[in-house]
Amino acid sequence: MKIKKNDTVKVMTGKDKGKTGKVVQVFRTLNKVVVEKLNKRFKNLRPKREGEKGQRIEFDAPMNVSNVMLVCKKCGKTARIGYKISGDKKYRVCKKCKEVID
Repeated sequence: MKIKKNDTVKVMTGKDKGKTGKVVQVFRTLNKVVVEKLNKRFKNLRPKREGEKGQRIEFDAPMNVSNVMLVCKKCGKTARIGYKISGDKKYRVCKKCKEVID
């Protein structure tokens, strides 16, 4: 997966199209990412004890990684990601400005 935690991404499709945010969590096996303050959902919880009220919890739901694109730190545009190998290290590279991201 080319997107990692703490990357800045832009949402390309869906209800939050055009918004940018920071990646909080990555689920590699599911191919999903959680972006801060985007893709908000609500979860209704029943009361646990008698006399207690139920709750409505708001949380950031995971979205498919194909719906987001990485924003390059140097050029500030959304860009595809390539890889560059120098020695025994592998770096992510912006395809537009050829700048190393890691």
